[in-house]
Amino acid sequence: MSPSAAELRDVVAVQQQFPLLSGVSLSLATGSLTVVTGANGSGKTSLLRLLAGVLSVTHGAATVLGVDLVSQHAEVRRRVGWLGHDGSFYQDLSVRENLVFAATALQRPLDEIAPALERVGLAHRSDVRTKDLSAGQRRRLSLAWLLVRRAELWLLDEPYASLDDEGRRFFDELLDDVQRGGGTVVMSAHDVLRSTSLEPDIVVMAGGRIVEAS
Repeated sequence: MSPSAAELRDVVAVQQQFPLLSGVSLSLATGSLTVVTGANGSGKTSLLRLLAGVLSVTHGAATVLGVDLVSQHAEVRRRVGWLGHDGSFYQDLSVRENLVFAATALQRPLDEIAPALERVGLAHRSDVRTKDLSAGQRRRLSLAWLLVRRAELWLLDEPYASLDDEGRRFFDELLDDVQRGGGTVVMSAHDVLRSTSLEPDIVVMAGGRIVEAS
């Protein structure tokens, strides 16, 4: 049996003496889609950052993709894909140049860049400087990078925020493809009903704790 995508047990995360997560326990099945919801400051982004290996575990036990998150967070970060509110791209480089640079740095195959751009609808914008893209197109560039890097766990912070209806439909199709390929997706959203047309598992957070999971 393959390991679950993530297992958290009584996890506490403290940053600069401020508790961001308190006693969080969560199990994510491989191939699942989970929407994490809650008010601003509830801990949604902190949970995603912890799963990405960006936020450290202060207390508790955590594994991601079968890897111990406490002792091997660098390995976790290599295998997961994190999409925050702003993509980490060089604004004066073109779309293609940014992906070539990032793929070369992580030794990912360059021949997957063109298909990824085609998949996210940016093939016609591949020579455009990143700073000249719309907010929605920058979101699509981040998704192309997740495809190129072959992320096993997709962690998406409010991914629908800058997308129009067409972009939302495209994104749902992409998430469906990721799941069919065995990938796991966790994303935060304020509005569960509008977040996706798919049928996700729901995790509700408040005060850095999980108050409901279904």
